Amino acid sequence: MSKLFGTDGIRGVTNKEPMTSEIALKVGQAVGYLARERRKRPRIIIGKDTRLSGYMLENAITSGVASMGGDVILVGPMPTPGIAFIVDNMDADCGIVISASHNPFEDNGIKIFFGGDGKLTDEQEEKLESLIFSGKLFSFLAEPSMIGKVWKEQDALGRYIVFLKHTFPRHMDLDGMKIVIDCANGATYKVAPLLFREMRADVIPLNVAPNGENINQYCGALYPQELAKKVLETKAHIGIAFDGDGDRFIAVDEKGNIITGDQILAICAENMKKAGTLKNNLVVSTIMSNIGLKHAFDSMGISNIQAKVGDRYVREEMLKNGACLGGEDSGHIIFLDHHSTGDGILSALQILSVMKKEEKSLSELSKIMRVFPQVLINVEVNAKPDIKDIPELSSIISQAEKELSEEGRVLVRYSGTQNICRVMVEGPTQSKTQDLAEMISNSVVKILGNGSGRLGRDH
Repeated sequence: MSKLFGTDGIRGVTNKEPMTSEIALKVGQAVGYLARERRKRPRIIIGKDTRLSGYMLENAITSGVASMGGDVILVGPMPTPGIAFIVDNMDADCGIVISASHNPFEDNGIKIFFGGDGKLTDEQEEKLESLIFSGKLFSFLAEPSMIGKVWKEQDALGRYIVFLKHTFPRHMDLDGMKIVIDCANGATYKVAPLLFREMRADVIPLNVAPNGENINQYCGALYPQELAKKVLETKAHIGIAFDGDGDRFIAVDEKGNIITGDQILAICAENMKKAGTLKNNLVVSTIMSNIGLKHAFDSMGISNIQAKVGDRYVREEMLKNGACLGGEDSGHIIFLDHHSTGDGILSALQILSVMKKEEKSLSELSKIMRVFPQVLINVEVNAKPDIKDIPELSSIISQAEKELSEEGRVLVRYSGTQNICRVMVEGPTQSKTQDLAEMISNSVVKILGNGSGRLGRDH
């Protein structure tokens, strides 16, 4: 049996397996069947981002759910965390999001979560996959009188906006703040400008005209350069860029500097500690977080746990250890006291509230953390043997770690979905970081490479 689920749901190129109408129909049937175990007539929310293929997949999934006796509520284009909220707000049993997040428009994906439980566990994914490939779904179809109904919820965005406003201090608003918002022609294109305007901000929107093909197209959280230029041009207080499905954001300060997710975590953690709301004095980050974040937490006297890469793993560690704040450098930030999942708009509101409370600019607040230079090089490999079992490579890594000492770190790991070895080095200077990353990646190419060499690097 092939594996459908990756690190964040099912994802792929539209009209190629697994992102076909046939698979989408079976996913809907499998979800409807499992939801029936919770309630005789389950209620399932289906939302999407702005991709052209969203209509096709939405219809297929809806048909599958209804055929199993589940009622479907369609909410249209809406951020993933907004759909997660609507599931609980409307007492639904399950939510399905049709989105490939930050990927280009030709890709799409399916994310599933059950009410109150967050994203699927590995066991739930395995159960769904088993059903989808069993060939037995037809035997579980509902009787004609029990086929599900389908309707559209017109007030979903309004409900979500009210929820978001309640995460912001009630005695404050955004009057006097000029904000540039890049919605990536994605799921936030309606709700984000509307919300910030209702909160009295002077809003300058970018990329709010989706056409089905321009989602994430050189805009949004992955491409904040246009946003930075607009912030400087308009003398705005802050720029905010969302990704295609709105579950993460990247900020730009008033000087045009890009502020990372790690910096946002540091700023919010300090503010929450001052207010006495940082539960267990603990923040969960990931193994890919910049070493500067650990140094910042150490200086603030805040405990830090590092989870595997992926917001689902961050949430698991938060729940296990009683933390209310966690996130990734990519901009997925989870405020568990407000929401069960990462929410780009909610996170932006939290940083804006800190700016208001402290009466400080974002550039001033971000000084709390020094961002160490980072170089990431991807190498295609033939196999993925345990790196500890390769003496030559382990020796090279140890040599680099010794050179860096407390002023940096090395992380060499395999991709979970591709035959790629990722070499990440952080250090005190860009040149030293680059040299050490090159040294290690060259060793990986020599020992494990498949002839294709390096795929590229990020600085």
